Amino acid sequence: MAEEVALDTETQVVLVDAQDRAVGTMEKMEAHRKGVLHRAFSVFVFNDAGELLLQQRAAHKYHSAGLWSNTCCSHPRRGESVEAAGRRRLREEMGLDCELRPVFSFIYRAPLEGGLIEHELDHVLIGRTDAAPEPNPDEVAAWRYRSLSAVRDDLRVRPEQYTAWFHICFEQAVEAMEAAMASNNEAP
Repeated sequence: MAEEVALDTETQVVLVDAQDRAVGTMEKMEAHRKGVLHRAFSVFVFNDAGELLLQQRAAHKYHSAGLWSNTCCSHPRRGESVEAAGRRRLREEMGLDCELRPVFSFIYRAPLEGGLIEHELDHVLIGRTDAAPEPNPDEVAAWRYRSLSAVRDDLRVRPEQYTAWFHICFEQAVEAMEAAMASNNEAP
């Protein structure tokens, strides 16, 4: 497990400008130490009851360990589309596969523990499945489907229990899923 974590921290991220044009690559930990803008994605999976699948990040993650967040998140590899990367990481982290649809992106910068800085152009993808996850324990400490009202209440009462990016994009991801469901009774 420690070897897998070490290999994971040595991966490259795609550096981008504010218009999401690739400008290079950098080792992931170096990018987070320097706070360099890079491409990322956040996946939000909902079930047919409209509940959001949350994950609690594993305790040994290099940042935001033990915090609750969206279904999965990561960085696409050089030459990999955001959608393909989202499906890859959804399988790797949660043992799930479903169609994902890009709905919006945003840029944020947030200081993290250990002197790290999250500075990402984050692409948000939504999907829908009723399948039970089979999470990878190296990535995920716990998971749960929660109603949107329960998530909102918990964010208000225990904001420190959630990742920085989740606070920023949760409401907009919910709006995107609700709009998709209203427009054609299908989501994504």
